[in-house]
Amino acid sequence: MSQNSKGWISKADILVIAIIISGGFITILNQTVLTPALPSIMKDFGINADKGQWLTTAFMLVNGIMIPITAFLIDKFSTRKLFIGAMCIFSLGTILASIAPNFNILLLARILQAIGAGIQMPLGSVVMMLLFPKEKRGAALGLVGIVIAFAPAIGPTLSGLVVDKWGWHTIFAIIFPLTILVIVFALIFLRNIGERRNPKLDLLSVILSALAFGSLLYGFSAAASYGWLSSFTILPLVIGSGTMWVYVRRQLSLEEPLLELRVLKTTVFAYSTLLTMIINAALLVGAILVPIYLQDVLGYTATASGLLMLPGAVVMGIMSPISGHLFDKFGPRMLTIIGLFILTVSSGIFAIVDEQASFAFICTIFTLRYLGMSMVNMPINTWGINSLENRLIAHGNAVNNTARQLGGSIGTALLITIMTMAMMSNWHLGETQATLLGINAAFGASTLLTGLALILALFKVRDNKTQTVD
Repeated sequence: MSQNSKGWISKADILVIAIIISGGFITILNQTVLTPALPSIMKDFGINADKGQWLTTAFMLVNGIMIPITAFLIDKFSTRKLFIGAMCIFSLGTILASIAPNFNILLLARILQAIGAGIQMPLGSVVMMLLFPKEKRGAALGLVGIVIAFAPAIGPTLSGLVVDKWGWHTIFAIIFPLTILVIVFALIFLRNIGERRNPKLDLLSVILSALAFGSLLYGFSAAASYGWLSSFTILPLVIGSGTMWVYVRRQLSLEEPLLELRVLKTTVFAYSTLLTMIINAALLVGAILVPIYLQDVLGYTATASGLLMLPGAVVMGIMSPISGHLFDKFGPRMLTIIGLFILTVSSGIFAIVDEQASFAFICTIFTLRYLGMSMVNMPINTWGINSLENRLIAHGNAVNNTARQLGGSIGTALLITIMTMAMMSNWHLGETQATLLGINAAFGASTLLTGLALILALFKVRDNKTQTVD
């Protein structure tokens, strides 16, 4: 890492940052572009929604399975080899998707994309953390926040326009040359960041990790679709829980574990991870509930639902670097408390809205949620990572991202269940009113979760970024 006298990275590293951010933008964009294309894909291949949703579910599952393995990969391989390898796997999946003649080939392509993305995104975060000195890491993750904000919001809008005019194959045909461009620049300009430790691969840990995290993520996703009593839910959760117990015990017994879970002994990092899980459990379901509210209760179109995200994405993109700067200057406490207060209030408003709310009002509240998220996610993550030694950053990042995935899956399943139960108990009032009351109930539970996170932050989050929490 080269820095000038003020502690900032050198100009030579700007290209490295640009390559990392570009790779992150493309892979995150890829997660959301498929949503508007699903109806066309289902029609072309003659499949129903249950089968079509696997294009999204499989991507999420493989992505979630890869994240715990990335810490080992980052220690084992150089930055250049791992980044270029991940982007090559991703580009192979992309070109395969652009010419896919049937559903099975398209599903294989999505799995390849997920493998590449599952490596590239955690690697990018680690590289950014290592490039910047500790006192400037808020600014580093603020830059990453811009990508995280804009890519998912722009994806469906661009995809809808492309699908309507040229068909869904064209989406991947457009993404492919962008991935090749990133690979070329990486071959020329990307240098190795951090130190390699060359750990030994414990194959049993890899198998246990894939089975544990894959089963749990699938089980919680199935609970949202099929209910908690379905065999599609119970069996994966039982297998995942049992395998997770064996996996954790093995990691704690190995001198060179696949995933260093001992990072959770650092209390600041442990609280950061817990807050991450609670916040994602509370918030991710909003992307499902608000479009249902707009379309099924207020009667707006799917296009309007997509446009609802854009103002929030703009606000989040603007606020991410600002939040990063404020974190570096003042620490995480005030940002986190204000952000969680905003999230609690906005969730509470959704818990009491009725069928008379205007689009402008809902858009304002949804944008407010994005503002709160931009003030919480980055400071909490950076606060936790800064408490770790540099050699443990890759493992800490993998643990944090895994907690984020599990928290989102668990929260979505629980809140969708609450919504369904409330709808069923109020079905006699009519479908629209029952749907409204179900959404209110789910957001009520979301409000309780964000309130819990706010209380935890008040007592545990401090501005000394190297503190040890009691």
